[in-house]
Amino acid sequence: MSVADNAALLRVDLVPVERTDETMRLGYFAMPMHPRERDWSSTLKEDRDAVILADRLGFHDAFIGEHLTDEFEKITNSLLFLATLIPDTQQIKLATGTTNLSHMHPVLIAAQSAMFDHLADGRFILGISPGALPSDAEVLGLLDTDRNAMFADSIDVILAAWSEDAPYQLEMAGNRWELTTARTWDAEVGMGILPRPLQQPRPEIVGTVVAPYSRGVVAMGTRDFHPLSANFLLPKWVTTHWPKYCEGKESVGQAAQPADWRVARTIFVSDNDADARSYGRESPQSPYRFYYEQMLRKMAKGGRLGLFKADQDDPDESVTLDGVLDALVICGTPNSVAEQILALRETTGDFGELVYAGMDWVDPELARRSMELMSSKVMPQVSAALGSSG
Repeated sequence: MSVADNAALLRVDLVPVERTDETMRLGYFAMPMHPRERDWSSTLKEDRDAVILADRLGFHDAFIGEHLTDEFEKITNSLLFLATLIPDTQQIKLATGTTNLSHMHPVLIAAQSAMFDHLADGRFILGISPGALPSDAEVLGLLDTDRNAMFADSIDVILAAWSEDAPYQLEMAGNRWELTTARTWDAEVGMGILPRPLQQPRPEIVGTVVAPYSRGVVAMGTRDFHPLSANFLLPKWVTTHWPKYCEGKESVGQAAQPADWRVARTIFVSDNDADARSYGRESPQSPYRFYYEQMLRKMAKGGRLGLFKADQDDPDESVTLDGVLDALVICGTPNSVAEQILALRETTGDFGELVYAGMDWVDPELARRSMELMSSKVMPQVSAALGSSG
């Protein structure tokens, strides 16, 4: 199916909303999460349609997650999924959200990401994480392995593969991997040389931040990686990320730029308040309700309900689905949603990109309309308000 065919299917204008460097960018993120009983092929098509729609509407980027062993989140390789979108999108940057670095040898990640960057003509962002799902780790034989250490080692190898010259011969102290083609390198025949990405010195690297006061954000700052604060964190905890990022940047003599910080939120925009409340929170069929019901189960199983508590001394029983929906779902008409986003920014401080979290399309028309209103009505209001206050 061509770009034009997809645009006709989604019934949106091919001309994206123009944004300048002075306005808050709009991004897209999806785990994606769907009911387990839905046909896998249909959810993959829906996930593709969502990114194609985001491209048509002028979203800056689209982050797509990956898991191997989750019946509700069934994109097993985000890079492979995103590759199917290259010919059907025009301007949106395609981002892994994230590539789980403990799942694969870092040389494979470096080489495959480099090729993707060329295929996408530079429309590529490498999102990274250790890989948090325990069942993924178990099926790969990594359940008792320090995956955070693997994550750190993997980053070193990926960056070296993109910057060093063959035959490499890099033996990094304490790193479980070495990088070398010394025994087989032949420059004349072109053997033993790893590919490099189109974007130089490298593509943007983004790390998802899923915990308050994360020390990982400090490390991002030292290496000029960019943070993306998760949509399921209370604004109170999101606010803790920016000082940590500044700390990392300052430690290497650099100034942190708010434009480099992405904040994801769970948002539903509707033409009327009744649909906003029903589809966004109250209806038993609400995809937002389904999403947070699943998140509550996962966090409870992992002993991480504290993410949903404003006061860590509160008992776990104090965390309720309705309370989480009230705290984390921004829903309403365009005017209301714009006001809520501006209020969020008053809490968190300045950030460069608001990332819209995609949900299952229980009602495709409402889901598409929400993204259309977000792009055409909400973000212009937000940018106008920021411009007038600047």
